[in-house]
Amino acid sequence: MSEASRYPEPTVGGLILNDSGQVLLAKSSKWKNRFTLPGGHIELGETIEEALKREIREEVGLEIKPIRSLLMQEAIYSEEFYKPKHFIFLDYLCETETADVKVDKDEIQESVWADPEKALEMNVDSFTKRTIKKYLETGDNP
Repeated sequence: MSEASRYPEPTVGGLILNDSGQVLLAKSSKWKNRFTLPGGHIELGETIEEALKREIREEVGLEIKPIRSLLMQEAIYSEEFYKPKHFIFLDYLCETETADVKVDKDEIQESVWADPEKALEMNVDSFTKRTIKKYLETGDNP
């Protein structure tokens, strides 16, 4: 086992809301072409919110404002991911002032804005589905 795979990998994800209350879903080949949340790894020396802003800027070209922590989850060798990994997901509720998404075409192949309820009916990974459900359960918009 390589050093990189000996420990869980902390990651951030953003449930991003636009002015219309829609959420951004990002399709990723790494998640077997399911829609997921934009985000990624926290780099050494980087805060969670710094990583969140950087990853979202890199993957979908948006500047975001983190509102609050929404959900923490673990993905331990999930069959939904293209290879065996142990992730710790730190998902945040975020806002953006623009809906002008520019996908990187590397990590993310396409994106769509969707009403949260409709997003649950789409081809989303189970972790994204839980995050959206948590958001809907809390009922408190930013």
